[in-house]
Amino acid sequence: MKTWLLSLCGWLWCALALAAPDAQQILAQSDAVRNPDRPFSLTVSLTEYKDGAAGESNTLVVYSKAEAQSGQFRSLIRFLLPRRDAGKLMLKNGNELWFYDPSSKASIAISPQQRLMGQASNGDVVTVNLARDYRATQVSEEVIKDGDRQMRHCYKLRLVAQNDSVTYHAIDLWVDVDNLRSRKALFYAESGSLLKQAYYRGYAQVLGGTRPTETVIIDGLNPRWVTVMRYSNHAWRDIPEAWLQRDYLPRFRGE
Repeated sequence: MKTWLLSLCGWLWCALALAAPDAQQILAQSDAVRNPDRPFSLTVSLTEYKDGAAGESNTLVVYSKAEAQSGQFRSLIRFLLPRRDAGKLMLKNGNELWFYDPSSKASIAISPQQRLMGQASNGDVVTVNLARDYRATQVSEEVIKDGDRQMRHCYKLRLVAQNDSVTYHAIDLWVDVDNLRSRKALFYAESGSLLKQAYYRGYAQVLGGTRPTETVIIDGLNPRWVTVMRYSNHAWRDIPEAWLQRDYLPRFRGE
């Protein structure tokens, strides 16, 4: 009898282990929902709001292409608006991030944590596969209210950075159980303090999948400070390797 009970407990434990979703796999699948698997471009429009009033705005074009060996994206960002910033460039190649100003003809190393505009950091506008830079564990399953005030049954993942070059030390990410769409995220500094929260919404059919077309970023200290990132003009692109090299930045002329 004792042997039978032990065997039954062992079988139940194995069944539960097999049924439990793997956190890293969930994260990788959520990456695939957010990011296309071919080189692409899109326009990012950022608008900052304070107490509901629109303030500073910015418009960028992002060209992204996954690196064959690592699977992580490399991105070239071209500034369009405001006019004073037109022609400036930002390049993410591997773990390096560079900013190029045509007026000085110099490219300088910058941090992904550095503020770009409002609550958006440099690292928020480049394309990233989180599963390449973070180790995920599943904390729980929760029903949350998403950015459209709809109730969603989600996996709650805890992401911890695997290297110091990423934008955030840790992230809490809620991924929809039904379709693996990212719904909400909290971003933390190394000290453990909350930097910001984000909601992914406006899912639409673009670039071969249903992907978010808007990210709402809310300041971690003052919830009345909000930055909205809207994505448009999605297109498959043939992105030359030269565009993704630092030495080529002074010669980039765009389209």
